[in-house]
Amino acid sequence: MPKFNMNWIYIFVIISLVLIFFSSSSHGFGNSSVSIDKDYTSFINYVNKGYASKVEINKDESTLKMYVKPEHQREVFGQGNLGSDPYVKVDIGSTDNLETFLNTAVQQKKISGFSYKNNDSSLLTNILINVLPWVLIILVWFWLMRGMSGGGRGGGIFSVGKSKAKLYEKSQAVGITFKDVAGQEGAKQEVQEIVDFLKNPKKYTELGGKIPKGALLIGPPGTGKTLLAKAVAGEAGVPFFSMSGSDFVEMFVGVGASRVRDVFRQAKEKAPCIIFIDEIDAVGRARSKNPAMGGNDERENTLNALLTEMDGFGTNSGVIVLAATNRADMLDKALMRAGRFDRQIHVDLPDLAERKAIFMVHLRPLKYDKSLDVDFLARQTPGFSGADIANVCNEAALIAARHNKKEVTSQDFLDAVDRIVGGLEKKTKVMTAEEKRSIAIHEAGHATVSWFCKHANPLVKVTIVPRGQALGAAWYLPEERVITTKEEMLDEMCSLLGGRAAEDLFVGEISTGAMNDLERATKSAYGMIAYAGMSDKLPNICYYNNQDYSFQKPYSESTAQVMDSEVLKMINGQYDRAKQILSEHKEGHNRLAQLLFEKEVIYTKDVEEILGKRPFKSRSEEILEENEKLDKAKAADAPKLEDQSDAVKKAQAEYEASADAAKETPADTTDVSKETPTNTTDAAKATPVDNADVPSQENDDNNKD
Repeated sequence: MPKFNMNWIYIFVIISLVLIFFSSSSHGFGNSSVSIDKDYTSFINYVNKGYASKVEINKDESTLKMYVKPEHQREVFGQGNLGSDPYVKVDIGSTDNLETFLNTAVQQKKISGFSYKNNDSSLLTNILINVLPWVLIILVWFWLMRGMSGGGRGGGIFSVGKSKAKLYEKSQAVGITFKDVAGQEGAKQEVQEIVDFLKNPKKYTELGGKIPKGALLIGPPGTGKTLLAKAVAGEAGVPFFSMSGSDFVEMFVGVGASRVRDVFRQAKEKAPCIIFIDEIDAVGRARSKNPAMGGNDERENTLNALLTEMDGFGTNSGVIVLAATNRADMLDKALMRAGRFDRQIHVDLPDLAERKAIFMVHLRPLKYDKSLDVDFLARQTPGFSGADIANVCNEAALIAARHNKKEVTSQDFLDAVDRIVGGLEKKTKVMTAEEKRSIAIHEAGHATVSWFCKHANPLVKVTIVPRGQALGAAWYLPEERVITTKEEMLDEMCSLLGGRAAEDLFVGEISTGAMNDLERATKSAYGMIAYAGMSDKLPNICYYNNQDYSFQKPYSESTAQVMDSEVLKMINGQYDRAKQILSEHKEGHNRLAQLLFEKEVIYTKDVEEILGKRPFKSRSEEILEENEKLDKAKAADAPKLEDQSDAVKKAQAEYEASADAAKETPADTTDVSKETPTNTTDAAKATPVDNADVPSQENDDNNKD
């Protein structure tokens, strides 16, 4: 049966209204007669004077129309030649006296006659007037109920319990595959295994294995959790339901649980399939143990429904739940257990090799300088997530376009990193020469102290150009350490306090410019003492408390006083150490501050010319040297041709003969042979860099073990 079209009802209503409008007028639009309203006394006078030609009485409206003779139009209307049948309209009361008066006027031949004319009332008009209001009420009610039941485009009040999950069928291409996900090899392997199970279940079931019921992606923001889910949707080959944890939250009671049941019902109908819930902490937060705090009963009911659907009395065979969160510590323990989320996949911030791979992915659409050192960019962005690296590449392209460049250069990428980390450069900020010199002394203090601290990060550049909220900055090449020793943390603290120490020694007064340095140093000191157990009076004790909403500290007031005294002792010790380093290298610091005052930006080579070569090797340099030694050892252990068998020597001779023959071929072949060594040389150049990165990661893994 074809679906009824509501447009016919709308057309019927419009036509009915038009008919009523036309039928309500006795003369329609063709009435062009001139009329004027007068009182009953004026009407009597006009009739007695003989101005009236005829009279029409309308008892329904209690009015009459007196048509004026043409020769008397000027006396009544003030002008003549008013067209056909101009009339005077008069409101009347009782018609008895009026009829007597008009009969007398007819006898006296003052009017030709009078008649009665009531409103025309057709059957159709009566039906429309009586029935149409009820029809309109029924139509409005039908339209409201249809919208409330979800028949409208946006759903309605009766569809509020329906799931808002977006379904991706097999034929719908998401456009993202695992090739678009760089780094995170461990997490990618675990997710790929789920996809492979759906595509080839026999491979696992033959060994007695079962498909995981759920996988939880855990990691900081921007690390690619949702991107991994999109890659699963692009390659799974099964229906994929995507929704957010906030989609379960609604102002109506019971809606969240209803939506949970609805999405699992749809998933069971299309099994095998995958349900992805992004930001599941919005609905999966741990339930309160305090009965007095019952304000989140609706959220807890939604969580209970989710727990039951994932692993309750019924079965959900073929339905895999994939979820993502960056607040795993807030999730309910019942949700995290095996049987609901069998796998917890940690998607951490990328390391050096993974950042390089992510850079290579985001560099594909860019027109960049081929001499760009991607390894240096990867080392320059420690702690950056995949989203941050994508932002760096985009900012670099925007900066290059702003300067009308044909391609993105290395300097554009460095400027983009500075822009993201430090903020927008403010070259127009007005400062006096004294303020500028004070900032130069402060930043030179950072550079000098860090130069002579063994475990401080290698210096890249120092600037006094305001950027963001900072009036100046010393930029370092941070070293990614798997573990951090107390000496390394103290060296970093000493470098932070170098700016304040330089102000104290060489300016003679301290300023608020060191506020951020003091904040970082204080946090580091409290972390060392309260969490890492690096204090003399509180050794080997960790007071870490993972309960965010706890109203009690995990230590007493007397212990807090000891912590404060130990923090003060540690920071003052490193402050005195920074002043001692600056006093020993006073001349070099002054030259460095003067050069920074003049140039505004100085680099490592400028510092090296003034302070000499840094007496310590950085961790990166040590790793590169060890990798070079390993490469040389591998090359020395490689088999030589003279030690090989006769068959190998013969094959090598044939290869060399074919290579000589290729050189004597025509021009096109010669060009190809010329290109081949070039590519081989480039590959050989790239090999040490890759080899340098791989052992670095291996050393990191060994340290983790």
